Parts: sequence; structure tokens; C-alpha cells
Amino acid sequence: MKGLKKKTDNGRDALSLRRLPVFLVLGVLLYSCASIGRIEGGPIDETPPRFLQSTPEPGQLNYKRKRVTIAFDEYIKLDNPSEKIVISPPQIQQPEIKTNGKKVIVNFQDTMKTDVTYTIDFGDAIQDNNESNPLEQFTFTFSTGDRLDTMAVSGTVLNASNLEPVKGMLVGLQSNLADSAFTSVPFGRVGRTDSRGRFSIRGVAPGTYRVYALQDADQNFYFSQPAEQIAWHDSLIIPRYEYRMRQDTTWIDSLTIDTIVEHQYTHYLPDDILLRSFKEIRYNQRLAKSERLTPQKFSLYFTAPADSLPLLKGLNFDERDAFVIEQTTGRNDTIHYWIKDSLLYKQDTLNVELTYLATDTLGQLSQRKDTLRLLAKLTYAKQLKQKQEQDEKKLEELKKAAKKKKKRDEEGNEIEPEEPKLPTEFLPVEVYAPSSMDVYDYITLTFQEPLTRIDTAAFHLRQKVDTLWNDIPFDFQPDSLDLKVYNIFADWKPGESYQFAVDSMAIEGLYGLYTDKIKQEFKVKTIEEYGTILFDIAGADSTSFVELLNAQDAVVRTVPVVDGKADFYYLTPGKYGARLVADKNRNGIWDTGDYEKHIQPEMVYYYFQVVELKANFELQQTWNLFDRALDEQKPLELKKQKPDEKKKNNKRSSTGSR
Repeated sequence: MKGLKKKTDNGRDALSLRRLPVFLVLGVLLYSCASIGRIEGGPIDETPPRFLQSTPEPGQLNYKRKRVTIAFDEYIKLDNPSEKIVISPPQIQQPEIKTNGKKVIVNFQDTMKTDVTYTIDFGDAIQDNNESNPLEQFTFTFSTGDRLDTMAVSGTVLNASNLEPVKGMLVGLQSNLADSAFTSVPFGRVGRTDSRGRFSIRGVAPGTYRVYALQDADQNFYFSQPAEQIAWHDSLIIPRYEYRMRQDTTWIDSLTIDTIVEHQYTHYLPDDILLRSFKEIRYNQRLAKSERLTPQKFSLYFTAPADSLPLLKGLNFDERDAFVIEQTTGRNDTIHYWIKDSLLYKQDTLNVELTYLATDTLGQLSQRKDTLRLLAKLTYAKQLKQKQEQDEKKLEELKKAAKKKKKRDEEGNEIEPEEPKLPTEFLPVEVYAPSSMDVYDYITLTFQEPLTRIDTAAFHLRQKVDTLWNDIPFDFQPDSLDLKVYNIFADWKPGESYQFAVDSMAIEGLYGLYTDKIKQEFKVKTIEEYGTILFDIAGADSTSFVELLNAQDAVVRTVPVVDGKADFYYLTPGKYGARLVADKNRNGIWDTGDYEKHIQPEMVYYYFQVVELKANFELQQTWNLFDRALDEQKPLELKKQKPDEKKKNNKRSSTGSR
């Protein structure tokens, strides 16, 4: 019995020893869960899905079914398939594209065309299910006939105004070479641009084509809406190929080459098509709306600018010399009518007959007459009541404040405060005269209504000399774009102090209010606070102008190109880019294109780098417009459309993430 018991105990001890590693492992695992980063884990899967088989087979001929199934070696998912997957020929009725485990299934909804090569360009939409590793540039091709077309053309689409890469834009080939095909016939083969603006159109048959780009709003694969962004290549495209050689190198170690093997491959051309996209400006002239928010003013809003003002006839008043007319944009598409006569603006309703140019059903401008009933949203009676209520409230506040500040005489007797009065109401004015003035800047006065009288003799601009303020000459000019804005110009001396003052009652507004006293002091910056950038430009003519840009690609200043030079003085230190516009029609702005007239947008070029300017420095930059392709000119720092970064697996270096 003792031996048996001993044996049993030994067996129990042996069993305990066998169990001990399991408990130890569990303990280690539990401790590791509490202590992040102790377990390294297995290797990270960085391999994309691998193609195994498909129905039909890749490149199969005479395939008539409407279903394509592609199998991979692991479970997969699709990333943004509606944007990334492009099918040629384009499908009017979008196919159903889905995953099922390790398969991608494409069900075509359109009738399959005969004797046509079908290409399904997945881009990088196919990813493995766990780590999202993308299968790059995966394309599947088959044919419904007895021939497989294998040509390809590629290139880049840029925004014509700022050379930004255009992402997600449709690019199509058209075998019908008539200009009207772009506006009536769907593309034959299509591709789509990536984040770099690059596109590739595959499965192209030998022949001659025109190439277009289209932001296809209605998905009919041709230019049918004025709001659609477009581009086209002026030259015909003839796909071709050539054989090229590439070298594959094997290494013994990081420094020693084992062997170099040359391989021949087929390269398809053209591969450098450049399309500059734009949106046409098509004016459909009509009266958008009319409104009268206050008794003193009504406004007319048109959908497009016109060459002349509309004709206005009063039906219940005399319109002659009744208004001050304000064109805020200078283009006659937004017009404000300030009513001068108080008897007129006190009327709640003004009836007018308006004659203006409008676009007819044939797309031509013709005269149109409308009768408008301009009812004040805020009537004069309501406006007056609001003013009285505001004055009463303000007076009550003044009375409360006065009671808190009672005066006492020497004997301590209370003295009743004087009855408070409302302060004089002055004409509001906004004065722009910054305390640190740029040497090229000027003073600006902005009012809320038109003016009737300005006494410039009451204006004083003085320069401080030692301790004295000396009057200096100045120019007072109305602004060219806004009749409520006035500018004061003077020859500032760098580093000097100035004082701008206006006597009270010097300016009278349209409705009887006068300005209060104005007084502001400022100091002009010194020359040493600025820098200078001088561009020597090769390839630009005298019609061009250069826009200096800040780090956000916004225009800071514009100068014309004179004798191949564009000089920028008195610049605040910072980072700058530059853009040149070939202004062929000399109107001072960049102009878009017109497909019907076959006019391409005006050319734009970028200086290839962002320069950093320091105070009291002069930078001289040589700029050749043609030493780089357009798609290589705009600095990455200025691009808003950044290239999509490739997927990075950093999990291996971050054990804590497990």
C-alpha cells in the first residue's frame, strides 16, 4: 500500500510538473497583456493579394458572358471602387462590382459589344482584407471578338489656371474625329486620373484618335453640360509601341553586384499627353432677383455682367435724378439704387418698369421688359420706430449711469445730475491706416452710404519732423470699384512718423449725417525691413504678367513683364512662389477656354521652387519657362492636391500597437 501510495504521489507530482509550463505560459501571456510591448508578435503581412485564376482567363477571346470572376490567394476587399475602377468601353449602366471571400465579381448590366476588347482597370482598389495591402495597377482584359487590342496611351491632366493635378477626372479617346463628337458621342475608351493627375487608357486598337478630359457630371461620357470641366488635345493621337531594354540587378550583398541581366519589354506611346482642364464661362443673362431690404435702397441682381445699365422707369414716381447708382463689381451684374428723395423712400412700395438684356431661347441677347413691385422689407415707419426704441433704451442707460455718479459739494450736499442727452449721431466711417504702414500702401476711408459733400480742406496729413508736425501734400481719390470708398495717397518716407486727421463735419452722407473728428498716427516701415525678388525670365513676351504668391498659392502682388524682367520690391520677409500668365488679349486677367470656338485657356507657368526671402536681402532668380514640363513646374509646397502616399506598415517598429 505504501508503494502504491508512493507511486500515486509520484504520478501526481509528475502530472503537476507537466502542467507547470502551461501555467507559466498563461502567466506570461497575462503579464504581457498588462505590460504593453513585451511580445514581438509575428511578421507583418506586407504582401498584396496574388492573382490565381479567373473566368474568363486573362486575354481570352470570344467571351460572350456578362459576368467576370477573378480569384486571389487571400480574402480581399475593394477600396472606393466607384472612383478607382474604370471599365472600357465605358458603361452607361454601371456594372455591379462586389467581393465574395477571395473573389472579385463583376456583373455587366449593359449589352456586351461585339468584337471589342474589354478592360477593367482596378488601379489599387483591390486590397487584402487584414492589412489593406493594395494590389497596384491591376488590369484585367478580355475580348468579345477574335482579336485582343493591347495598345495604351497615357499622360497628365492639370488645372489650366494653376497647374494643380486634377484627381478623378475622366479621360477618353474618340475615334470619331469630328469636333461635334465630344458633345454628342460617348467615348470609346476611357481612363481616370490619379492623385498626380496621371491617367492611362488601355486596350486601345490601332488607329487615329482625339483625346479629351471631362468631369462627367451626368455620366453619359460626353460633354453635355456647361458646368462640366473639360480639356482637349489639339493634335491627333496615334497609338504606337517600341521595344526597350531594362536591367535587372542581383546583389551578393549591399555593396557587391552579382549579375546584371537585360530584358526587352514593350513600351506604349504616346505617354506624355498633357491636358489643361478648365470650365467654360457661359453667360445665361437674366434677372436673378430684386430686393429692397431698407427703405433707402433697392438692388437688382443679374446672372451675368452686361455692357450697359438696365433702363428703369418709375410707374408711381418720377425716376429722373432719383437715385445714386452703385455698381459694386464694376460689371453691371449687381446694381444698388440709393434713393435720394426722402418723400420717395418713405413710400412702402415702388413700382418700376425694367428694360434689360436677357438670353432668349436661341441663346442670343435680346431686350426684355419686366414690371417690378419693390416692397420695402423694413418700411420707413418700422425703421423710424426701431430708431426711437433704440434711442429710448440708450437714454435710459445714460440715466442709470448718471445716478451712480452724483456730484457732491464741499459740504457733502448732493447735487442733482444734469438731465442726460443722447450723443450726437455721426456718419460711420472705417479708417484704414495701420500703425505700421508699408511704403507702398495708402489710407482708405470706407462709408456705409454714398456721400454728398467732402471738404478736403478739412483733411490734414502731417509728417513728424523732430517734435513738430508738418503738413505734406496728398492725393484724395474715389475708389475705382466702390463709390463708398475713398483713398488717400502720399509719398511716404521710410521710417518716418505721420498723422492723419479730419475735422468734424467735413464729410456729409447722402441721408444728412456728418462725420466726427478723425485722428490716427502711424509709422512707415524702414527699407531694411523689406526684401526684393528680381526675376529674369526667358520665353515670356510683353503681354505676360507675373503673380507673386504666398505659401498658400494666393496672389500677393502682380507686375507686368518688361524686357524679360519682373521685379518685386518692398516685400515682407517670407516664402514666395511665382506664376506667369501669358495674357494674349492683354486684359490683365487669366482667361479660360471655349470649346465651340476652339480656344485653349491662356498659358500659365510656375517658377519651379519656393524661395525664402529675408529682410534687407535681394534675390535674383533666372526663370526659363520651358526648361521643365508643365507637370513638373509647380512646387509641391504650393500644391493643394498632394500625391496619395503609398500604404506604409509601421507596425513592426511599434510593438506597443499590439
